[in-house]
Amino acid sequence: MDMKPRKIAILGATGSVGQSTLALVRDLNVAASGHAHEGPISVEVLTANQDVTGLADLARGFRPERVVIADEAKLGDLETLLAGSGVDVAAGASALREAGAGEADWVMAAIVGAAGLAPTMEAVKRGRTVALANKECLVSAGAIFLDQVKRAGATLLPVDSEHNAIYQVFDFDRPEAVEKITLTASGGPFRTWSKAEIVHATPAQAVAHPNWSMGAKISVDSATLMNKGLELIEAAYLFPVEPDQIDIVIHPQSVVHSFVAYRDGSVLAQMGSPDMRVPIAYTLAWPDRMDAAVKRLDLASLGTISFEAPDHDRFPALGLARGALQSGGAAPTILNAANEVAVAEFLAGRMGFHEIVRIVEETISFMGQNEGIGTGSPTSLEDVLCIDRAAREWALKRSGEVAAA
Repeated sequence: MDMKPRKIAILGATGSVGQSTLALVRDLNVAASGHAHEGPISVEVLTANQDVTGLADLARGFRPERVVIADEAKLGDLETLLAGSGVDVAAGASALREAGAGEADWVMAAIVGAAGLAPTMEAVKRGRTVALANKECLVSAGAIFLDQVKRAGATLLPVDSEHNAIYQVFDFDRPEAVEKITLTASGGPFRTWSKAEIVHATPAQAVAHPNWSMGAKISVDSATLMNKGLELIEAAYLFPVEPDQIDIVIHPQSVVHSFVAYRDGSVLAQMGSPDMRVPIAYTLAWPDRMDAAVKRLDLASLGTISFEAPDHDRFPALGLARGALQSGGAAPTILNAANEVAVAEFLAGRMGFHEIVRIVEETISFMGQNEGIGTGSPTSLEDVLCIDRAAREWALKRSGEVAAA
């Protein structure tokens, strides 16, 4: 089947999801025309945070109309690298928002962290099809974000393998028939480690995910299982179920990406190799299907798949995230902001792995009890960003105190 023509923007092009998306685009276009920049998929905009060389390389290969580097200090370097290419170059937060608001009809929202909120919201406001790989849009601003999706008539397609799996097998026409949904988790690199061993985990060990190729921040989140906690909150916004209808199960092989259980006893699962190109291909071709050059799942070779309950004692981030979801209001926004700070401090070697969740928990407690800004529900994107900034400031201060102790 031929791929229908599509203009796309990739917010976060140099990250793992952005590069996987462009690998699919390259395959499609080369098959159609012999060139990465010609074919059914026209790349309009690419953005990156600081990776100037990587962004310039992608620009030369895909020839977008515009590239944006978030770090304004890198603008001169980007201009030099792309001099004479005909590609428009821009930098900074306002340019990122403009990238989301551009002419592309399909936008990959793959900027990691709260930095992806504003540009993704711009794409939503223009009624685009948004492939959502950024967790923070729903974790930090779920109700506000979804209200804008509805008002603008945008199409929201989840990219996370778990939510994408549920999306593929969820009966949206009869949601009352759904008994529960179950998110699967690999368990991360420390699944079999004791609590005492986990305390001494290093950044290098935490980013060594056993199944998936991901960026450092998401890999650490997978190691703490905070990633699954954030996905729990996302799922509560994406699917018409109650929080107590969302379960989590550890599945080390990462080939069953999630389940939907129905009230008649049926359980539907989506399966595939642990390759992000699979869910990305689903969103890129939606509502059709496309050929993707990914490894096919061979169940006979796999032999055995297994499941186990998560250990909340060794991985308290899961309970913390569920508590934030149940509390509502600003709690998920604070959870996410504090976690970003704590993970960054851990990766920089300034505090231990076990202190990540401690910082998040203390930030939620402090903001809720002592700061009016942390007690109410945000009603606008500006509110969310204000809460986010306040939580980051306190979490960074507390991280410094912990490191100095």
